Formats: sequence, C-alpha cells, structure tokens
Amino acid sequence: MGLKKRNKVSAEFSMSSLTDIIFLLLIFFMLTSSLVSPNSLNLKLPGRSKPSLNSSNPPEIVISQYGAYFFNGSKVSSSNIRSRVSDMAKNKGSKPLDMVVSPDPRVANEHVVTILDILNTYKVNAILANSK
Repeated sequence: MGLKKRNKVSAEFSMSSLTDIIFLLLIFFMLTSSLVSPNSLNLKLPGRSKPSLNSSNPPEIVISQYGAYFFNGSKVSSSNIRSRVSDMAKNKGSKPLDMVVSPDPRVANEHVVTILDILNTYKVNAILANSK
C-alpha cells in the first residue's frame, strides 16, 4: 500500500506585503496632514528687536482669576469687549491697533483664547503681559 504523506501547511506569515501597506499609509497621512491648515490663532512671537507700539497708552484688557473681563479698568462682558474692539478698529482706520491683554496666571486658558480670538477677528495686535 502506497500512502503518501500529506503536505503540511506552512504556518509562516509574510510581512513584506504588510510593510508595503504601512509605508503607503504613512506617506498618505504625511501628505494629507501638510495640506490641512489648522484653525488656530496667528500668534506673533517676539523677536530680538524692541517692540514699537503704535500708541503710547494702548487699551488694556485684564482677565481676572475667575474669568471676569476688565476693559481699561471697567468690568465688561465678552460681547461688550467685541463691540468696543470693533468700534476702536473702525475708528483707527488703516493704522494697526495694539491692545494689551493681561490675564491672571491662574485663569483658564479658554478665557484668554476668547479674547485673543476677538482681537484676531478685527486684526488687532495683541500684546500679552503679566497681570498686575
């Protein structure tokens, strides 16, 4: 009786096709991530030169520890700040407007970002300063 041995199935796995797929995915995500521009604030980092302010006494927005906003010393809401900044930007004309933002060190970041977003909307140069 001539019995043949059955061929055993190999339990090996070829990784070459998997690495090809991983490299293609890597290239795809690298290309698509460079095309996506994040919706973020356009912050101007300080340089080596001395900053020059357009006005000698720029308006100041102070953010307290609990998120209260003070515009030149008077307490206001964020919507009131938006209207004041809008009016000041319209009255300034073509000159860029500078404003000082002084957040308390313990304030939540969302309050600072809210003010910076308002200033960025009206093309106002925001100067971050330490709270007094």
